[in-house]
Amino acid sequence: FPDYGKLSGKKPEQLIAGARVRHDEYEKEQWADFALWKAWDPEDGDVYWDTPLGRGRPGWHIECSAMSMKYLGETFDIHTGGEDNIFPHHENEIAQSEAATGKMFVKYWLHCAHLIVEGKKMSKSLGNFYTLRDLLEKGYNPMAIRYLLLATHYRQKLNFTFDGLAAAQSAIDRLEEYRDMLEEFSEKNAPGTDRKVRDAVDEGLKGFEEDMDDDLNISGALGSVFEMVRAVNRIASVDGISGADADYALDALNRINSVIAVLRERRRELPPEIEQLIKEREAARKRKDFATADRIRDKLAEMGIELKDTPEGTKWRWKK
Repeated sequence: FPDYGKLSGKKPEQLIAGARVRHDEYEKEQWADFALWKAWDPEDGDVYWDTPLGRGRPGWHIECSAMSMKYLGETFDIHTGGEDNIFPHHENEIAQSEAATGKMFVKYWLHCAHLIVEGKKMSKSLGNFYTLRDLLEKGYNPMAIRYLLLATHYRQKLNFTFDGLAAAQSAIDRLEEYRDMLEEFSEKNAPGTDRKVRDAVDEGLKGFEEDMDDDLNISGALGSVFEMVRAVNRIASVDGISGADADYALDALNRINSVIAVLRERRRELPPEIEQLIKEREAARKRKDFATADRIRDKLAEMGIELKDTPEGTKWRWKK
């Protein structure tokens, strides 16, 4: 296969030949003759097929080509994997697939860098091995976990830290507060439009799309989103914004969230008993019965309702 090495950039003359033994690791294979089929070994147990060559099983390279071509065809668009799979695994997939079909195997390869934890390799022996279930059981917001994973470009190592997870939650809080603000202005429905708001939103969308088109640079795209949030917040804090402009900005935020999916759709309606508690707390505050007001606030918090007292009255939202 004359194109061997075209993915990794490695050349056959640069590679060191090793002894061909039963193991699948590359350093113990002959570079010019990686294994397509492994003879059965007692350690394989029941994993074997009877063939004219005797009992055996596929090598780990060929099984991936076989599954890919069965379900995706002889040529498909995108193949992903870790950067440690570039050579020899993906290089060997290309060689055997294209040699078999005479066609391009994959149009685009996307290889992600490794996940590390607090600057160290994640491992059970170091006590820093976490599953998503572990983090959820510790009470972390799944959307914050998602944001943290998105915020680093896929070709850069991602250093998972709990400080980073807290920062991700803060970022989501800012986006939710921005959405809350826009929804309030939308409900007030003040007349008119302001070109400054539309320009800030358009600039944010443009930057988001350009960064996403640049090798899925989500971290850069998120930077454009927060520039937009800051700009619209500045305008809203000084002049307020119209209902039409708020709807325009909300539509842009929803379009962005349709890609990054870090803001969950909220329940808009309150059960009657919760509405009644909020009214009772408002009445307690007006008569300066702050002990009762605090007790109701605590009870609502236990029910998942977060309150914010403002000059316009008490605002509520479901807790994250």
